Amino acid sequence: MKVLLIAVFLFASAVSAQNSNAVTAGEFIVEPATIHNLGFEWKISGDDNRNATVSVQYRKVGETNWHEALPLLRIGEEKVWRAREFLEYWTPRMFAGSILDVAEATSYECRFTMSDPDGVNGKATQQVTVTTRSTPKLPTGGRILHVYPPDYDGPKQEPSFKGLKEAYYGPGLGDWDVVHTRPVQPGDVILVHAGLYKADRLDYVTPYGIPFDGAYVLTRDGTPEKPIVIKGAGDGEVIFDGNGCFRLFDVMAADYNYFEGLTIRNTDVAFYSGQKEVLGNSGLVVRNCRIEDVGVAVMNEYAGSKNFYIADNVILGRDDRNRIIGWSNWGKYKPTQLKSYYAIKVYGQGHVICHNYIAYFHDGVCLSTYDIPPDAQDQKAVAIDIYNNDIHLMIDDFVEADGGVHNIRVARNRGFNAAQHGYSGQPVFGGPAYFYRNIAYSVPMGGAIKTGGANPAGVLVYHNTFIAENSNARGYSNSHYRNNLLIGTNHPDKPVLGSLTYTSYTSFDYNGYRLNTSEKPQIVWKAPASGVLRDYALTNTDPQNFRTLAEFQRATGQEAHGILVDYDIFKNVQPPDPSQPHKVYELGALDFSLKPNSKAVDAGCRLPTLNDDFTGKAPDLGALEAGKPQPIYGPRP
Repeated sequence: MKVLLIAVFLFASAVSAQNSNAVTAGEFIVEPATIHNLGFEWKISGDDNRNATVSVQYRKVGETNWHEALPLLRIGEEKVWRAREFLEYWTPRMFAGSILDVAEATSYECRFTMSDPDGVNGKATQQVTVTTRSTPKLPTGGRILHVYPPDYDGPKQEPSFKGLKEAYYGPGLGDWDVVHTRPVQPGDVILVHAGLYKADRLDYVTPYGIPFDGAYVLTRDGTPEKPIVIKGAGDGEVIFDGNGCFRLFDVMAADYNYFEGLTIRNTDVAFYSGQKEVLGNSGLVVRNCRIEDVGVAVMNEYAGSKNFYIADNVILGRDDRNRIIGWSNWGKYKPTQLKSYYAIKVYGQGHVICHNYIAYFHDGVCLSTYDIPPDAQDQKAVAIDIYNNDIHLMIDDFVEADGGVHNIRVARNRGFNAAQHGYSGQPVFGGPAYFYRNIAYSVPMGGAIKTGGANPAGVLVYHNTFIAENSNARGYSNSHYRNNLLIGTNHPDKPVLGSLTYTSYTSFDYNGYRLNTSEKPQIVWKAPASGVLRDYALTNTDPQNFRTLAEFQRATGQEAHGILVDYDIFKNVQPPDPSQPHKVYELGALDFSLKPNSKAVDAGCRLPTLNDDFTGKAPDLGALEAGKPQPIYGPRP
């Protein structure tokens, strides 16, 4: 009897272990579609040994053939924390990922297949149809309202108004006449004619209708089909001068308001569109504007905000134009006053920030570092796209995905001169945060991409060209690097790659390295011991140090297909000078295209949807495929 009980116990234990390794499919979530990307989440339980996978296929509605997409990323039990802020978050078990770079305003059938050698419980296949959004368009059929400066006395098109507030709300002269007698309606287009719109906030009877605070507080809602549009009329430059006010356009309570073709200057915040846990708007469009002499261009930290489109703008801050200066004590130049903070900061879902030229800020484009993700699905930072921006001279970073939860896509941006880091993903709360086909040049203090510091989890780094050392010695989890060029600048003290990963399933492969000539270690590595999935007790003391790529490959098993390269792979790129860390570099004649037949050509691996159009035997390394046209960075013609 005793032997029988032992056998039953061993059988039950084996079944229990097998069941815990089997994956159980749970809730499937379709995130808000953006113009060119689709995002998904699939919750699971089980899969203790982390060998489940989810393959992805897609096709346009009406097509016969399916196309392969990148698999979803397995997430779960990664710890994201920052001790000084008492932040601690453990990622849930799930898969998440995107179908990238698809056509706008197009419906796609998307199929997801879950597999596990230990078995799949529940529904193993999901198929959904999702439609990408359209680029915002002007409405038709609404009223056309004409705005002129209050001192304009020439011929006018009717109906005409003195100043923007009169057209938006109806006539009124200050705080004793706030009844909205003839407010703007959804679908109306306000055409603002050439001239200077600069209110005197101390004038009791200002014709602008914005006494004392100097702000246009706009509260009328449009709709996705019928937005409210405030647009330059096309007869000359339209200048909204804030006259030193804190915020110029307060649109926190105004959904689907569009701003196009305006010059905005001389204010701390150009568009104040959302405050954490207070109020925020959706559907904000800022397009083809020039925003200069500002502290912040667009500010939004409201979790419920949705579907911004910030595109084709020139955004210029107030910071130093002549030298790279970080925010910490560094070299002969000390930190300066915070004249400009970030150009754009958002939280929420479905935002698209693309084709902007941004210069002279602390940070370029940021997500709000929002604390632990909200519980409600529609309040999490997911499905946000930041692409084709041209970013120059930042005190801190070009792009920060910090605070993102799932499906943050940072793609095809070009960054020149950032003191602290190029691209940042700390913290990312599970991910994936995609960083792909970006360029970073001259990042003298930190790393080209920062995935350490707040211990992020779920960062995918694909097809980037980084002319900067890349040190992440403060820890991260579940991150994967493929087809990148990591090009050292001969910095005397920094390794080309510094990495502390808390997860054994972090991976590096098919990357190209240009090591420095210093006698110091060129690759610094620390990871969990063999057979250990995660180790959050690791510190950056006593790492493994390697002088050569071959040593790193033999000792760790990473970079089985990694190669050594040099500056001669590029058509025209010279290294920044590490002895002049404050020097500002212009794009000039630099050309990051690869020379035909260089070592980086055909040296990458296939990443479905990212490099399906490669031109040779295999995809090239870096941001630019040889023989393909270069992306348009910044505003489109």
